[in-house]
Amino acid sequence: MPDDTDRIRKQAVLDAPLERAWQAIGDPQRFGTWFGVELDGPFVPGTRVTGRIVPTQVDPGVALAQEPYTGMPCDLEIERVEPPRLLSFRWHPGAPGPDVDTSAEAMTLVEFELAQAAGGGTALTITESGFDRLPPDRRAEAYASNEGGWEAQLELVAKYLAQA
Repeated sequence: MPDDTDRIRKQAVLDAPLERAWQAIGDPQRFGTWFGVELDGPFVPGTRVTGRIVPTQVDPGVALAQEPYTGMPCDLEIERVEPPRLLSFRWHPGAPGPDVDTSAEAMTLVEFELAQAAGGGTALTITESGFDRLPPDRRAEAYASNEGGWEAQLELVAKYLAQA
């Protein structure tokens, strides 16, 4: 396990201009297409956006892996929306299953930060923090699941931008 068990940080340079990359991140429908979630509303600070897991539309292999989670709830409490640079939300990480009640648990903070990269691309940094506040019986599994999950999501958003 890494030294910092409270935070996951992943970075990539997307082959798209900043405004186009922001559309993929900041628009809930586009976000859901690559991420693999169907959301019921816009990203507005201070609101809750409810959704459910659906397979991604940009990678058949990842879609197959997401299939067992289809229909699971995925609720986001939107913190900040600062186009075209930042989207942040809180959520319950991992996929604890339908029999686990996470309503009393702390939520982690997810931040998508975008910046202009050299050569016209966009630097994307995804940070999720707050794992140390999760119950001990869920902490390590949620961290490990999301560590790999964010790596996959970087690939999915890149594929989405290449296809769009």
